[in-house]
Amino acid sequence: MDLLSLLTRLPGSYAGPTQPEPGPHGLIGVGEGALAAHLAATLIPGTLTRTGTQFVVSSADTADAARDYADLAEVAGAGVRRVSTGGVPDDVDVLVPGGLPATYHAAQYLAHASGHAREAAEAESLLATLRDQCAPEVTEGNPARDLAWSLWGRTPLLLAAPDAEALPHAWQSLLARAGKTLAVPVLGDPLAVATGAFEAQHEKGDAKVALILGDPDPTLHVVREVLESRIDEVLHVPFPQGEGGAAPSGYAGSLALWYFGAWVAAYLAERYGVQPADPPVLARAQSALAGEEDPAALGLGRPEDVRRTRVDDEDFADGFNDEDDLDEE
Repeated sequence: MDLLSLLTRLPGSYAGPTQPEPGPHGLIGVGEGALAAHLAATLIPGTLTRTGTQFVVSSADTADAARDYADLAEVAGAGVRRVSTGGVPDDVDVLVPGGLPATYHAAQYLAHASGHAREAAEAESLLATLRDQCAPEVTEGNPARDLAWSLWGRTPLLLAAPDAEALPHAWQSLLARAGKTLAVPVLGDPLAVATGAFEAQHEKGDAKVALILGDPDPTLHVVREVLESRIDEVLHVPFPQGEGGAAPSGYAGSLALWYFGAWVAAYLAERYGVQPADPPVLARAQSALAGEEDPAALGLGRPEDVRRTRVDDEDFADGFNDEDDLDEE
């Protein structure tokens, strides 16, 4: 199934468990489960728990790390729910589809299992509204297609308030995986980055577009003013509004912006004339990490072969003279 068809069918497709698990809850995500865990962190802020339920969200290529986390939680006294896209049966309590949809299915499971069914339903409503706005048959006023046009040929810079830091993570992953585009999340202090990154060479701001994801805080308002004089364009991508124009909850809004980002990435791939599907090397690398394929069969060469210019030890020694260096001191 192509990505546009998959995205059209995604809202309301969650069919996993809905019963809440005993609290308190802890949450760790690795591999393809890392993004779902990051988006669900507003519902389950704790990482590890000694009682209640520990959720470990993973994929087959990170089974070893997930198993270690699950074992630690069990030794500490917590019950463990292993959520994964695959692996041996003993390592999977809840199986979710792999690939890009894994984020949606794992996140919705976490919402239900942590006792936040209302937020899960709110997210479904927002996703359904976005589907009606972004579907391929919407040729005029399609917000995802319009934003993809704005990103075409540019390098996106991704910014969000500290309480929505999962959004740059989500959009970088989506734009790379589906849109085949490198996006740069601006982490840490965005004001220091914005005021300094483009000063020495003003052309560094060419072909750059900043996306402010979610609700901007006072710092991001200042950052926007700074960037507007340094890069091509600054765009705000707000949380979708709920029924009656209501502001969504943190989790529902974040999952909805993830879904909107998936539409944007799909249309950006279409604009570049490339397929939004995963490249074959990703599946092969994941299989190798999962122990299903010999890593040597990937044909990626030895690590040192990746370097553009090979530097031999003798060449390095000829170009650096310890005595000359000491004489200069």
